[in-house]
Amino acid sequence: MERMLATPADADIILKLYELRTEAVMRASRAWVMGQFWPTTADEVLGLLQNPADPHNPQLRQVISYWEMAAALVVHGAVSAELFVDTNAEAFFLLAKFAHILEEIRQKNPQFLSKTSELTNRFLTAGQRYEAILKTVDGIRSQRMSTQP
Repeated sequence: MERMLATPADADIILKLYELRTEAVMRASRAWVMGQFWPTTADEVLGLLQNPADPHNPQLRQVISYWEMAAALVVHGAVSAELFVDTNAEAFFLLAKFAHILEEIRQKNPQFLSKTSELTNRFLTAGQRYEAILKTVDGIRSQRMSTQP
């Protein structure tokens, strides 16, 4: 990736993305998805996404759609990839969290985290950040599995 300086417009988008993440409902959704939801199978994810009666359904959909939108802004050139990677880790954490079941989820939901994946594949710095976070997430998952009864 050719290094380019971010523009003031890029900075405005990054700041707006941050502002949106601090909204109360979004903050609660992010806390649940990032901290409490650790699915072990694709069926857990797909079942939740297909059950609008589950109170966690809108939380998962909100977080996924938010980060997919943010990744799409980068993929389509609306915001600097370098600036996005430097200022955001959560999108990569989310992708890493589902990495162990991603292929199976995509058999039934092919677009699941597709823009976030495209971001990590298209931009070297994004791929590197994702790989580093994947190691962390794998460690967390292993630790959680070893402490569960």
